[in-house]
Parts: sequence; C-alpha cells; structure tokens
Amino acid sequence: MNHWKKKAATTLIITITALYAGLSLAQQVVNVYSARHYDTDLVLYRDFEQQTGIKVNLIEAASDTLIERILNEGKYSPADILITVDAGRLYRAEQKGIFTPFRSEVLEARVPAHLRHPQGEWYGLSKRARVIIYNAKKGKPDGLNSYQDLANPKFRGQICVRSSSNIYNISLLAAMVGHMGEQAAEDWAKGVVTNLRRRPQGNDTANIRAVAAGECPLSIVNSYYIARLLANSDPIGKQVGIIYPNQESTGTHVNISGAGVLKYAPNRENAIRFLEYLTEQRAQSLFVEGNNEYPVVQNARVTEAVAGMGSFRDDEINASELGKNQAAAVRIFDRVGWN
Repeated sequence: MNHWKKKAATTLIITITALYAGLSLAQQVVNVYSARHYDTDLVLYRDFEQQTGIKVNLIEAASDTLIERILNEGKYSPADILITVDAGRLYRAEQKGIFTPFRSEVLEARVPAHLRHPQGEWYGLSKRARVIIYNAKKGKPDGLNSYQDLANPKFRGQICVRSSSNIYNISLLAAMVGHMGEQAAEDWAKGVVTNLRRRPQGNDTANIRAVAAGECPLSIVNSYYIARLLANSDPIGKQVGIIYPNQESTGTHVNISGAGVLKYAPNRENAIRFLEYLTEQRAQSLFVEGNNEYPVVQNARVTEAVAGMGSFRDDEINASELGKNQAAAVRIFDRVGWN
C-alpha cells in the first residue's frame, strides 16, 4: 500500500471512530464482546438498559476470535468489555495486553479474591466445579475423595476422560501445579494415564453418559454438564454420583466465566457500571441460569438443578494461577502421554 492509500485508510478509520464517538455522546452505550451465547444474558442486557438508560451493543463470537478482533481493531476498537469463559482464556487476553486494570469497591466487595485478577484486570462472574463422577447404582468407590486418589493403582483401568487439549483439563492440572509443584503434578498425571480405561475421548457429556451406562466406572467433568441433564429431566443426570474432591484439603477446583474492561474502551465508566451490575444478586441469578453454573456472589439464587447437586468448598488458589501455569500443564500432558 503506497503512502496516499495508507493515509486515506487512516483518515477513514479516524472518521468512522469520530462518528462512533459522536453517536456515543448522543446516546449512552456500552459495547460488549461476549463469548457467551445464552438467552438469559439478553434478558440481563435489557434489564441493565431499563435501569440505567445505557444501551448495550453486543457482538458474540468464540473467545479467540474476539481477542484477535480486538487486537486488529487496536486503539480504534469500539469494544468496552470482553466476556469470556475459563480463566485460561482470560489469561490469554491479559497476556495480549488488551485489558486495563481498574479498581471497584463494589466488585472487590462482591467477588471473592480468588475469583478476580490481583491487579483488577478481570473479574469472575460465574463459576463451575470440576468434579469426579461414578455410577450411582454401583455406589461411591471406597478411598476416592480427592483428585490425587485418581492416580492410585486401585483404580487401574477405571477412568474415562476427555483429551488433554481441552481447556478444562489444562486448568485443572495448572491448579495442581500451583499447589504441588510441576514434578508432583506430573507424577499425578502419569498415574491417571496408567489408570485410564480407554484413550481420552469425547466431551464431558459423552463421558457422563459412559459412566451412567456402566461403560466407564469413573470420570472427571464440569458440574454444569450434569446440571443441564438434571434441568432437562434427562434420567442420565441421576444415574451418576458426584464427588466434590479435596474437601478436606485444598477444596474443589473451580473455573470461571469472567470479564474485563478493555484498554481502549471508549465508554470506560459505563463498562465498569455494567460489570458492577452483573454482580448484583438478581443479575447473578440470571447470569448463572443460562449455563447452570454457580454465582460468584454469596446468597445469589441458583437453579433447582444446581441446588440439588449440593454445596462444596472452593479451591481458593487465585484463578490467575490457572493461566500462569497453563504452559507447564501442557508440557506435562505431552510428557505423560495424556493425548
């Protein structure tokens, strides 16, 4: 592209941005890029608009697609907020430098410290637990109370689980690296691989169905997959028993959906106000309803299916550690052959 074409393109971008800024002044807005796709989120956005008069403009896409779009838009991006799922993906966005840290007394009071970035780059909005399941008809296996127990030779040939490339498994192992160190975490992963019943495959729902059918004695899955089955009155939901691991030690591993304000947000104050709104009790209940997750705010209502699954104590390792230890977790998975 020659000098004049570059100059014309730059002028066009600046003109569009100026027009967009003018529209923003005429009407208060917040521009949300979200990797979530739930009807209950749309209800939330309408409720926020009615309460505040601030219009929510929404773009939905996969997390990596949105991150790449924000990077390509650069300082001309209209995006104010990125909402994404999994602490690992929040970490990827953080490492790309697209968030801007901010302090909010409201968010710091409502969101537990382990579910938000230490410097305020992002805040958790909902959480899910990574649980162990077993066939309910056969009963809970003796001596199975923790993730570490899954590496015990007594469970040889009993574990079915999805691929190590899945972000949920990467985050679980990343948490174990944070607690145990890389070598001990590798020893654990090697023990689990030794105890596999079959090559890692399928998604969490497929593994739930395999355990319910008696094809696999044990699996590791996210809590909301079970809650979805229960909410839809699928009998398979009641055919598996749930173990919330490590209740006597570190607590059960949790991961989050979360959001941060973007570096070039043109409506920064509206963005912060929107995130604060999402941590109100009613908003939390609606936010988690879409995916049968747990709220991050205490005493917010959960779905009947989630409530029926019981309560548990979180692992309180900071969610940012899940991102920082991602690379170590991937290396471990490769070394031990958890494909």
